[in-house]
Amino acid sequence: MRKPAECETMVHIRAEIDRLDEDLVRLLAERAGYIDRAAEIKAEVDLPARIGSRVEEVVTNVRRHATAYGLPPDLVEKLWRRLIDWSIAREENRLGPDSMRKDG
Repeated sequence: MRKPAECETMVHIRAEIDRLDEDLVRLLAERAGYIDRAAEIKAEVDLPARIGSRVEEVVTNVRRHATAYGLPPDLVEKLWRRLIDWSIAREENRLGPDSMRKDG
């Protein structure tokens, strides 16, 4: 693992980007495991996949993290909203449509 300033060639840069991409995919898979468990719990207590207040809480959190790490919050929010939509669709595949559940 090299820090960006320690990379002297494009080979170094590409190797680090590939390493980070694998880490990101691993983290997304880990996150999906929590989404799957959330769907199980929501099914037990009859909650919908999409809980608007939680969506906005997640977005607020990632915007704060983006700012702290020097990334554009608007861009990170757009990425996360796509991730959230994918996560909700994953939950709905297990739960059925939200119209069948009470609002959470």
